[in-house]
Amino acid sequence: MCLSTAYRLVPEGEDEKICEYISDIKVDGDRIVMTDVLGKETEVQGIIKSMDFVGSKVYIGD
Repeated sequence: MCLSTAYRLVPEGEDEKICEYISDIKVDGDRIVMTDVLGKETEVQGIIKSMDFVGSKVYIGD
C-alpha cells in the first residue's frame, strides 16, 4: 500500500509537513481535502504544485 505525506512549500525555509499516511485527496478550486488511512480529514487552502509518486510526497503551494 502506498500512502503519501503532504508538505506546504515554504520559500526560504524547510517545507512544513501538513498530513501523513494520506490515502485520498480531493481538490475543489483552491481547497484541498486529504484523508488519512484512519479516515481523519485535513483541509487546506492552496494548489498542488507537484506529486512524487516514488517518494510518496505531495507538495502544496499558495
